[in-house]
Amino acid sequence: MTEATRHRGPVRRFFSAIGGAITWLRRVFTNLLFLLLLLFIGIVIFGGEERITVPQGAALKVAPGGALVDELSQPTGIPVFLGGRATPPETRVKDLVDAIDRAADDNRITALVMELDHLGGASLSKLEEVGEAVQRFKASDKPVYAIGDNFTQGQYFLASYADKVYLNPMGSLLLTGFGSYRNYYKSALEKLKVNFHVFRVGDYKDFIEPYTRDDMSPASRENNARWLHQLWTEYTEQVTGLRNLPPNAVDSYIAELPQKLRAEGGSWAEAALANKFVDKLLTRRAAVAELQELVGASDADKSLYNAINALDYLRHMKLTNLPDPRLQRDKIGLISAAGAIVDGEAPAGQIGSTTLSQLIAKAREKNIKALVLRVDSPGGSAFASEAIRQELLATREAGIPVIISMGSVAASGGYWIAAGGDKIWASPSTITGSIGVFGAFPTFEDSLEHLGVYNDGVGTTELAGTMRLDRALPEAAADILQQGVENTYSKFLRLVAEARSSTPEEVHKIAQGQVWTGRAALDLGLVDDLGNLKDAIADAAQIAQLDNFEVLEIQRELSPSEKLMRALADNVDARIAASVEQNLPLGAWFSSLQPALQPLQELKSFKDPRALYVRCVSCVAP
Repeated sequence: MTEATRHRGPVRRFFSAIGGAITWLRRVFTNLLFLLLLLFIGIVIFGGEERITVPQGAALKVAPGGALVDELSQPTGIPVFLGGRATPPETRVKDLVDAIDRAADDNRITALVMELDHLGGASLSKLEEVGEAVQRFKASDKPVYAIGDNFTQGQYFLASYADKVYLNPMGSLLLTGFGSYRNYYKSALEKLKVNFHVFRVGDYKDFIEPYTRDDMSPASRENNARWLHQLWTEYTEQVTGLRNLPPNAVDSYIAELPQKLRAEGGSWAEAALANKFVDKLLTRRAAVAELQELVGASDADKSLYNAINALDYLRHMKLTNLPDPRLQRDKIGLISAAGAIVDGEAPAGQIGSTTLSQLIAKAREKNIKALVLRVDSPGGSAFASEAIRQELLATREAGIPVIISMGSVAASGGYWIAAGGDKIWASPSTITGSIGVFGAFPTFEDSLEHLGVYNDGVGTTELAGTMRLDRALPEAAADILQQGVENTYSKFLRLVAEARSSTPEEVHKIAQGQVWTGRAALDLGLVDDLGNLKDAIADAAQIAQLDNFEVLEIQRELSPSEKLMRALADNVDARIAASVEQNLPLGAWFSSLQPALQPLQELKSFKDPRALYVRCVSCVAP
């Protein structure tokens, strides 16, 4: 006992003891929680693989969460409510397609059920790819059902492939059409006294318009309207064809929605039923009961229908159908290149020139007979794009045919890479083209001077100290950058012309940053054929003259820390982040700001060594 404690009265000593006990208990409780959290993470990551069985007569449940992607991005592993970047769950398209295709020939699977309430962002081409797998499943004479509490436009497109579509009586079907809208910052940058230097070639390269205008240019409006209408035609023709509706049914429904709602007493669900977009209005419990009559009740939970999740089913099939190492089968390599193109190393979700080039080189060492490169990118660094194309050319020179499969977007730098292949496949709704180049460089000298910060000094030449954010851009430097843009554009035209057996003059007519759908690109000679990844792989096998082959996915090895983050994201972070964003108004508000802030965030990726980019801002597939 200290001298100060002895001089305290008994009451003070009593309450001090209580306070000390509470502090001790709080520390013990906190440490216990921390240890339990570590134990939980250890079980999640290092626990044994859960034994998966396929119930007899079960339905395959396709319930994708978050965005449909070609390649899973690398998560931060930090929950959004702790200050980490929101990393919503993602579902790989190939996993869904593989699961559906395997289930079509599996006698244990008797039906397919799509539960689409948690499907988030999905481009039309990716929805079509999954939908085509559903069509192949239907060809096995097994029924397909889609159930939902509400259907967004993307969710409904996939649901329309089902034999029966069930909607909750309190639900809704929201069809709006496609649009391309973005924020423009010219006036804001002027108020902040930021000088944005732009160098470009062609009338349609509108990536930099948000920084140089306060509205969409006429050329950009014309170009965007064209491909948006083409994609919307693709959407409406698919839906009306699958649902046996009149050709104008979707457009009429949207145009007359107020009157159609009024006729059904304001009920969105009744309006969808009356216009034959859905087959029945059923609560979730009633829908489950109907499915139980078809496939039976779940053994684990009698309130559910007998089903196995598509991703669990695929994992089971991979574990139980391991290839016999004694059987040497020819291999077709498959590499996914998804995201913006940047120089050097890059994590999943971006295309790093070094990272992807190393994968392509690694593929050549795998004794593959052909290589399929899946490209899903709006472009990025011109320097990085050329480095990747050169690696593809080296693969072809090694006698390995290279087939390009375009995903939702393969534009600008994405097309630059594609030009390195022997053959290019695109889906009808792929967004491609945007063959153009721009340079962009902001300087903040006026902003700093407004704050009383000045820059001065000496250099041995006029160009010394050029390209600094705190100095004005010299006229000579601006001239150099513009010449670099024009030179790179000429190179772009020449390499496309060589790849497509055309001339730079002819390519220029369809270039200048113009964006095309895959169907239009086929007519223009920018791609060789229309089809999905499965079609591209089959074509690669035919070119390599392979009858019996297996597809070898070649992926970057994750580091131990990345594996940890992946496990956390798959099991913890994704669900927490999604729940917080859905239930907290602040989280939803921040999410709504993302599209508005995206162009400003894009500036962080401007790291090309010569400040030259082949990037398409409008190439975000609806």
